[in-house]
Amino acid sequence: MKVTTDACLFGAWVAEEVRSQESGVRSSLDIGTGTGLLSLMLAQKNHDALIIGVEIDEDAEKQAKENINSSPWKDRINVIEGDVKNYNFPEKFDLIISNPPFYENEIRSATDSKNVAHHSKDLTLKELLAIIKNYLNETGSFFLLLPYKRDEEIKKLFKDHELNISKILFVRHSVKHDYFRIFIKGSLNAEEKKTEFDELSIWDDKKQYTNEFVTLLKDYYLHL
Repeated sequence: MKVTTDACLFGAWVAEEVRSQESGVRSSLDIGTGTGLLSLMLAQKNHDALIIGVEIDEDAEKQAKENINSSPWKDRINVIEGDVKNYNFPEKFDLIISNPPFYENEIRSATDSKNVAHHSKDLTLKELLAIIKNYLNETGSFFLLLPYKRDEEIKKLFKDHELNISKILFVRHSVKHDYFRIFIKGSLNAEEKKTEFDELSIWDDKKQYTNEFVTLLKDYYLHL
């Protein structure tokens, strides 16, 4: 599985948001952990976080375990293979994070592993939000990386599930491009609250990483 720039950016944004929260985060759930990227980035910046990663693809689960076992945070991250819809977790979580499959009802790849990673046949966004609502603590937060083109659909789904969106970060490749990703921070609080909006570009007009991008990723990239 490839590690994408937007996933790295999302992981760094989540880790920083969690680190800056007044309330600490202890138990965390990473749904569709893939290579283990998000769990590792969260663990690097949040020293009390205990993380469970769930991954349905056997090869990806093995790769995640290899990556985590090679890291300094292997004692705080546990990866399990299987469908998150089939698990009955004994506890609720302070934090739930996910970079879920993006596409529903679209052309699928000839490669099964790519379909699992990119298409939501095995986990629709509606199912994911139901899992979040069931397993997130009342005072907890969740973070999702989603495609910008599903923006309006996403807002309706959140309203239907009585989930509150506290922050949205719109992401674009460069200052000359339209948005292509949205990062969402939310909670179980269904009361109408003002959502905080922001935007971030990966590249500036000179094809250099923006200051905002560098600030978030400098502790993770070897050369930045």
